[in-house]
Amino acid sequence: MSSYSAQVSWQRNGEDFLGNRYSRRHLLRFDGGLEVPGSSSPHVVPLPMSDPSALDPEEAFVASLASCHMLWFLSIAAKRRFCVDSYQDAAEGVMAKNADGNLAMTVVTLRPAATFSGERRPTREELDQLHHEAHEACFIANSVKTEVRCEPVLTL
Repeated sequence: MSSYSAQVSWQRNGEDFLGNRYSRRHLLRFDGGLEVPGSSSPHVVPLPMSDPSALDPEEAFVASLASCHMLWFLSIAAKRRFCVDSYQDAAEGVMAKNADGNLAMTVVTLRPAATFSGERRPTREELDQLHHEAHEACFIANSVKTEVRCEPVLTL
């Protein structure tokens, strides 16, 4: 069993909290020392109470799924002796009402594009299998109810 932590810090700084006119900007601190500015999404809480330059929970959710998938993909590709030179993913999450009528991230679509080099390069079928195995192994995908789609781009 492993444990992971994150600290969230927010201060009112004299703003009108009871009037709902306060900044949602906050700080996310992670166990390795990284600090990331956070905020609500401007799609959820209007400007100026949100900060569009900060990481919002919805973006963090999508990024977490994409990052976990990539890390598993790279690991599996290395074990199969496929040399990955680069990996890009234009992941996207959709917020909509779920079956219970609650707003939720109902679909996350990963669009990974890996570039390979060397003599051994995957076929389309092998690439799809690498992504399937990465999806099955991804801790984050295994932890959520959201449908997670993977639409890999073949770039050799």
